[in-house]
Amino acid sequence: MQPSVCLIDDDNDLRKAMKQTLELAGFDVTSLASAAEALETLDANFDGIVVSDIRMPGIDGLQLFRRIATFDKDLPVILVTGHGDIPMAVQALQDGVYDFIPKPFAADRLVQSVRRALEKRRLVMENRALKRAAETAGDSLPLIGQTPVMERLRQTIRHIADTDVDVLVAGETGSGKEVVATLLHTWSRRRNGNFVALNCGALPETVIESELFGHEQGAFTGALKKRIGRIEHASGGTLFLDEIEAMPPATQVKMLRVLEAREITPLGTNQVRPVDIRVIAAAKIDLGDPAQRGDFREDLYFRLNVVTLSIPPLRERRDDIPLLFSHFLTRAAERFKRDVPHVSPAVQQHLMTHAWPGNVRELSHFAERVALGVEGPLGQPVAPAEQPGFALPERLERYEAEILKEVLRAQRGDVKATIEALGIPRKTFYDKLQRHGINRADYAERGVPEKSRS
Repeated sequence: MQPSVCLIDDDNDLRKAMKQTLELAGFDVTSLASAAEALETLDANFDGIVVSDIRMPGIDGLQLFRRIATFDKDLPVILVTGHGDIPMAVQALQDGVYDFIPKPFAADRLVQSVRRALEKRRLVMENRALKRAAETAGDSLPLIGQTPVMERLRQTIRHIADTDVDVLVAGETGSGKEVVATLLHTWSRRRNGNFVALNCGALPETVIESELFGHEQGAFTGALKKRIGRIEHASGGTLFLDEIEAMPPATQVKMLRVLEAREITPLGTNQVRPVDIRVIAAAKIDLGDPAQRGDFREDLYFRLNVVTLSIPPLRERRDDIPLLFSHFLTRAAERFKRDVPHVSPAVQQHLMTHAWPGNVRELSHFAERVALGVEGPLGQPVAPAEQPGFALPERLERYEAEILKEVLRAQRGDVKATIEALGIPRKTFYDKLQRHGINRADYAERGVPEKSRS
């Protein structure tokens, strides 16, 4: 989608010329003859910017800016005028106008201002989306992310949450499998029932059946009183079986019966008890692969595999790392009652080049160490914050620019090596260089042209 510009000018010829200039620069332009028309369409959800003349009949540009500020003070407004003087420009900028361009102006002056304003607006909108995701997910931070794969995952969870289908969640350690299970429960009609979690890999074979199915008094040595099992306790709610690949084969047979008949028989009794449960199972291996499945029953896998949700590892959604890290770092600083620290180039490079085998859990712990001032990944201490009140969008911009510079420096300006280290497409790389005003040649080896190095 092209960046959006709302262009307002009552001079038809000038408006057409400005529209053509901006469209040639790659922007999607909506041109209007009056501020009143613009106010009918603009709101806080507008993801573009406003370029307006000042001297217009009815509502002038300054009045338009003030009206816009009442519903979205973060919507950039660029004012253009042939009658402006220095005091007017200074006052407008102090009031919050993004830029003030006097006529006549070079086309490139307008284009560059619009490009910078749109980038600021993009960061604002991303930050708002991040906050909405955090509010929606509560403590479900591993699911925060703006990458398409995470947006699809959240949409799928919401789509199937209110059904009673059993779900298999696949993902590496620390990727957030229990978070997904919790959301499936919280967003379902079973939310008022119990959410009962059991880690199948944490219990020995002699204990797991009693934990799952319960037992009667005297059912075995040490069974001094009746115990309600996890399955029965989850009736009316959700049963989450983590690391189900570790469930003993004998227990798998009984679990298959539960899934098929929705009933249990506790140890020490022949009484069959119906249960109303939804089962969510999680595995850190691919149960669909016979080589990885081992002695896990194929029929149980197929019975569980009504719907499978796959959580991507963090290394496959690197564009989400700055968002997550910034959130974790801010949260950790608040918890430890410290200022949010300045992040060194070494830490920034580590964020984007580390494989993160522990996924989001590892990233969260890393953010806590940075917040505490523990030495960074390359043995360099983390410096205290120079501007602890720096807003999230600006902080993310600084992080990204420093990461680009650090990796370019480490790769001596080699474009191919830098792109591979960052794990981003070539076009994205060049777009980011342009956005941050970074000249690749400043980091290249002398006498080595870019073409030969890329």
